[in-house]
Amino acid sequence: MSKAMGVIVLVFWPALAWSQGVTIAALGDSLTQGYGLPAEQGFVPQLERWLQDQGHDVDVINAGVSGDTTAGGLSRVDWTLTPDVDALIVTLGGNDLLRGIAPEVSRANLDGILSAANAADVDVLLVGMQAPGNYGPEYKAAFDGMYPDLASAYDTLFVESFFEGLGGAGVDPASLGAFMQADGIHPNAAGVARIVEGLGPAVLDLINRAQ
Repeated sequence: MSKAMGVIVLVFWPALAWSQGVTIAALGDSLTQGYGLPAEQGFVPQLERWLQDQGHDVDVINAGVSGDTTAGGLSRVDWTLTPDVDALIVTLGGNDLLRGIAPEVSRANLDGILSAANAADVDVLLVGMQAPGNYGPEYKAAFDGMYPDLASAYDTLFVESFFEGLGGAGVDPASLGAFMQADGIHPNAAGVARIVEGLGPAVLDLINRAQ
């Protein structure tokens, strides 16, 4: 290599290193998987397009499984965290609520997921969830509180609710009809677009950490 060529490589090396793409795995349940929607309208494809529109070279892997609990996520996390994964979004817990699983069990599963990511040196965005009041105040406090507690313990990025873009944890579900499918649980394509806009800034922070 000539001296001049060596200088060119040195000058452009930082730019080349910075331009490397980021691979994000989204580990979750039906909300992540895109239940009830054409593939291109689901959460993962819409998020990937949104991030690319922000100028990022990013690949988002759909590791969402409909009906999955935190236990299912824990059972899948090791093979989700392949060597090419740079960052992980964790959105789990809704099906634990539907099954009335004890918060301490869900917490232990999420702890295992974050521990696996930590061991793999993969940055994490943990997305929280809120229990309904019908389980009682103690259950709700334990369930709601496990997400920020674990995020603090593992120094992960944290968003309180998957539905931040639709008004967050305290929004009245009756006001969301235009953004939900007929089941009232899963967002339609327009709802997903709002959700992506709400979570997008935190995912940008995740990309910055991963780089």
